Amino acid sequence: MHRRKTATLLVTCPDRKGLVAGISEFLYGHGANILHADQHQEGTLFLMRIEWDLDGFALPMSEFRHRFGPLAHKFDMQWRIADSDSRRRMAIFVSRYDHCLADLLYRHRSGELDCDIPLIIGNHPETESIAGFYGIPFHFVAVSPESKLDAEAKQIELLQKHGVDFIVLARYMQVLSGGFVSRYSDRIINIHHSFLPAFHGAKPYHRAFDRGVKLIGATAHYVTDILDEGPIVEQDVIRVSHRDALEDLIQKGRDLEKIVLSRAVRWHLENRVLVHGSKTVVFD
Repeated sequence: MHRRKTATLLVTCPDRKGLVAGISEFLYGHGANILHADQHQEGTLFLMRIEWDLDGFALPMSEFRHRFGPLAHKFDMQWRIADSDSRRRMAIFVSRYDHCLADLLYRHRSGELDCDIPLIIGNHPETESIAGFYGIPFHFVAVSPESKLDAEAKQIELLQKHGVDFIVLARYMQVLSGGFVSRYSDRIINIHHSFLPAFHGAKPYHRAFDRGVKLIGATAHYVTDILDEGPIVEQDVIRVSHRDALEDLIQKGRDLEKIVLSRAVRWHLENRVLVHGSKTVVFD
């Protein structure tokens, strides 16, 4: 299937008159056919995503930064540009639970997740067979309280060797150090098995069951050095009742985790997410 070649510009800056006109006129002046444009104002902050067809666009992408620079400086923009030909490289971290891993790999093979997956890193060996089924190299890196920093050093070495752009924690049951997280700021996506900020930390299904909740949820968020407090990308919920045993909550929740995580990964790949402070804007 032929895919249209596009470029996407993401902008964050102080809100001022003339922003949209300035960006649009710059792109139009180089022959851009704009396909999607969305913007959001939050207080004095302006955020925008704009995507255009590269067919007929007269400005080479190698020159975009230089030519767009003066306009970006004028409006004090923080911005990034991505084009559809630049496939990003995603690493998956996993522990024993395999449902999110298997779902991501299936969606990747089916073409839903447009990226490369050069490796999977597990701190337990149980999921190696799934990686093998999809033909992706699996690296077992054991983690213990005593070996945590050494393990992270091995993981970072693998990530750098394979040119990884971002990381997905597919029920990876380890807390990453602040030093690790700072290397991949806003580039580590975690799935937490509750509707944050409720029931953060360990065993949220057990705690939800003990409280007799009527809704359970899942949350995909960017990882920060504060556990389960990172900017939220996607959430969803499902109803439960007094008839559901703990095992029912866990099963229903796992189905939800897969959906929420895959959405967040896809939106990240499609450059639909802008982080500002402790929040995100996810453009349609």
